[in-house]
Amino acid sequence: MDKIISIGCIFLLGFFGFAQEIEEGVLWDKDFRLTWADFKGRVPTGEPSAATTASGISYTYTANLLHHEVHLDFEVNAYFYPNESWYKPELCNENTLAHEQLHFDITELFARKMREKLRRTSFSDDVKAEVRKIYSDILKELQQYQERYDWETNFSRNREKQLEWNLKIAEALKDGAER
Repeated sequence: MDKIISIGCIFLLGFFGFAQEIEEGVLWDKDFRLTWADFKGRVPTGEPSAATTASGISYTYTANLLHHEVHLDFEVNAYFYPNESWYKPELCNENTLAHEQLHFDITELFARKMREKLRRTSFSDDVKAEVRKIYSDILKELQQYQERYDWETNFSRNREKQLEWNLKIAEALKDGAER
């Protein structure tokens, strides 16, 4: 009987305000690769998945009115959250870890997408609502993309599809090289 192993990805959503205390995350960096030691969360009881990567996008901004135009200074980052990420050593291998790394890399791609959208947008005096809408739309798109990634790769078990995704995401990261 084949065991069905699934790998999950949690997206920590929501705006992280200045006064709000958040879990310390690991900022995405092109030279940083996850190791199993980074997965410090506890495996939930009865959880069928082999591993879960908790990653998310945070943003901060300031808006200034200059010559009747709203100018936005912003920072958008992708983070990995070690204390919310976990794995089952008996079910995981290096292929599983590479799959989890790609979840984090995909989060960075969508952080870049948000940065680009913020750069291109002309904001009105309702900048707060407009930024939140952009963020909300990016998160919905990110979640759908992550789900498609898991579905197409069968949670890393379809090696051929996994290799396709590895190349696709590596190229996308290279094309928009940041950090």
